[in-house]
Amino acid sequence: MSDPRMNSPELRTAWRELVAAARRTVADGLVVGTSGNLSVRLGDIILVTPTGVPYDRLGPEDLLAVDRDGRRRAGTLEPTSELPLHLAVYRSTDAAAVVHTHAVHATAVSTLVDELPPIHYLAAVFGGPVRVAPYATYGSEELAAHLLTALRDRSGCLLRNHGTLVYGRSLEEACANTAQLEWMCRVWLAASSVPGRTPSLLPAAEVGRVAEKLRSYGQPRGG
Repeated sequence: MSDPRMNSPELRTAWRELVAAARRTVADGLVVGTSGNLSVRLGDIILVTPTGVPYDRLGPEDLLAVDRDGRRRAGTLEPTSELPLHLAVYRSTDAAAVVHTHAVHATAVSTLVDELPPIHYLAAVFGGPVRVAPYATYGSEELAAHLLTALRDRSGCLLRNHGTLVYGRSLEEACANTAQLEWMCRVWLAASSVPGRTPSLLPAAEVGRVAEKLRSYGQPRGG
């Protein structure tokens, strides 16, 4: 029996927003072809991009939904091969959205260090220096386990020889922080490539101070 919630205006709107966000990751150079994937959670329903389908070909009729156990709730396309990563995040955090990319600079950094050095105070956005999860085959439960370890007290990580994963309280936040992570990786690569020079890094205490300031950053809500 079909679930009437799958045709709700809320779900349809969320799907349109997910597809639009996925297309932006391509336009912004964070994804090439079909190499990335995104998802958004609405209660116990998870909307997720399909595997092997260019985002510009997705339409309203392609809505794809699963539950927290990965069981199909709507759609006929196969979900992303990285579904285990998304499900692991939703089971372990209060994430509302997850973005996974193969961004160039972040992927390069993942091959060089075990943790992105605190080159900029916006490491605080992620809860501190961004860790690198050990390599495992894409789509595997082993990679999902490595991911959760790297995400401990963090909202984003690098995946060695693979890319990035960031989650947020909204799809907008997850996308913005994904772009921020790629920018920080680019800054570190640029600074560390200067011969005979070593980039200055921020102490943990300063990153902590920034984290506190960020709690009140932006325009006040309400009123």
